Amino acid sequence: MLLSMTGYGRASRTEGGKTYTAEIRALNSKQSDLRLRTNLNLQAHEMELRKLVLAATKRGKVEMSVDIDDETGSQKVKVDLPLLSAISQEVYFRLNSHGSRPLPEHTMDGLVPALLRTPGIIESGAGQLVDNDWDHLQATVADALDRLLAYRTQEGDALSGDLSGSVREILDLLSRVDDYSEQRISAVRERMERHLADYLGRANVDKNRYEQEVLFYLEKMDINEEKVRLAQNCEYFLEILNNEDDVKGRKLVFISQEMGREINTLGAKSYSADLQKLVVNMKENLEMIKEQLANVA
Repeated sequence: MLLSMTGYGRASRTEGGKTYTAEIRALNSKQSDLRLRTNLNLQAHEMELRKLVLAATKRGKVEMSVDIDDETGSQKVKVDLPLLSAISQEVYFRLNSHGSRPLPEHTMDGLVPALLRTPGIIESGAGQLVDNDWDHLQATVADALDRLLAYRTQEGDALSGDLSGSVREILDLLSRVDDYSEQRISAVRERMERHLADYLGRANVDKNRYEQEVLFYLEKMDINEEKVRLAQNCEYFLEILNNEDDVKGRKLVFISQEMGREINTLGAKSYSADLQKLVVNMKENLEMIKEQLANVA
């Protein structure tokens, strides 16, 4: 199973005249991070809620909002009138002290809506959890997380298919490398002999020493180890991709980095236009793999 880091889940339930709503959005990120938005007083349960969400989302940037809509009318709004009066008088005094003429008292009428937004002026009963609010809210969050997981699993299945296709394309390109290996070595040997004949003449060449130098040079061009390691890394990538772990993004990134090293070495040792074309196509598929892994949990 493969999980995408992006997803969306929303759940709502009504119990006893109250509607509990939880909405969760997940985005890709290297670290786990939760941003919680609520107008509820969740101080007693916030850490428990965070642990619940982070344990379920595994990895990624998560934004969650929770809300309780009370339709019973039992939760009333309270206004701290003494505090509102004190702030109003202080504001009126400050405005008068900076003006050339006294301000009329009705000047404060237009400032009252702004003063009502001052923290502590208005207290809503919705800010308190009562009765079974936490149990219902917790169940609602769990439902939203289930829907988020279903969304991420569906996206992960699509990603898994794309990643598998790209890796198998690299393996197919790798299987065609041998078609150009002998041709590549023969071309290098002929080029070396031609250059040697042009500069020194064949009569001045120690044949045994020359063959030793050619063999040494060809050994440096040998790509068998790179081919074997690249094939092993591709097979290991597919093995991890298809195992039962739900969080495997980092491990797949590390394997793709190893694949990139072998492909780069193949390109450096190619000495063949045809082989270089295969390497370029391998790199193209590897770049697609890296882009997709950025969204894997």
